[in-house]
Amino acid sequence: MSATRYANPGAIVETEWLANSLGDSHLRVFDCTTFLHDEIGTGRPYRVESGRAEYERAHIPGSAFLDLQEELSDSSSKFRFTLPNVETLAVRFAEKGIGTGSHVVLYSRKRMQWATRLWWMLRYVGFDNAAILNGGFDKWIAEGRPTETIETCYPPATLVTKPRHEIFIGKDEVKAAIGDPRACMINALAPDLHSGDNPRYGRPGRVPGSVNVPALSLIEEHSLTLKSADVVGAAFTQAGAEPSKRVLVYCGGGIAATLDAFLLHQLEYPNVAVYDNSMHEWANDETLPIERDDA
Repeated sequence: MSATRYANPGAIVETEWLANSLGDSHLRVFDCTTFLHDEIGTGRPYRVESGRAEYERAHIPGSAFLDLQEELSDSSSKFRFTLPNVETLAVRFAEKGIGTGSHVVLYSRKRMQWATRLWWMLRYVGFDNAAILNGGFDKWIAEGRPTETIETCYPPATLVTKPRHEIFIGKDEVKAAIGDPRACMINALAPDLHSGDNPRYGRPGRVPGSVNVPALSLIEEHSLTLKSADVVGAAFTQAGAEPSKRVLVYCGGGIAATLDAFLLHQLEYPNVAVYDNSMHEWANDETLPIERDDA
């Protein structure tokens, strides 16, 4: 495989393109921002804050807001951001105006992974006409582009599902893949979490045998844009990921992992899945094996 380009450039749109396309009646633009705040001594890895308040202060003109935690996660789960079932998720997306004929653009603030999480969820229900905004809201603002405070609500749409159940997996599939030469397990968390130096999620460490390709290492530090296909492709190849293998990606709660997964998909890896509850579940289940550098 040649990692010289992204397979579907239309899934990564630039700010200039979006600025010139805002009048398109088929366009549906969404701010997907969530903020995570570290917590100490609470037994929780972080506190979740909706990005809605920031959206209300300023957002890309004509964009609506998608609240991942409050509207698009399974509220009955003890884990944050757990994926709802396909039917529920499709109904909620359709209520937000995503459906037949829609061209969806997703953006977020500070971390592009919130946009890729929603992109991966749309792909899960079978909706493929979606893109992420390269550099997100931060790049839009850095270029001096206009914002507004008026909330946009798109009319409900009809969304026909074509589920891809295989692109989200649970702990049993992850456990079964440990030691399997046909699989490659990738941890998208920071190196200190991968090594076991940071116990944020409970038992410190990683899924045994997994390799580390941090999501943040795939983003340009100052522009917050995606690194080139050459650079990203080399990072995955160096880690041992091969298109012939089933690539399973995890992180803390199934968010950062979607950025790795999105880019693997763009590099034409055909069999990529995200472990939905990731280390928030794995590290707190004593029946599951864990590995760390100093063990």
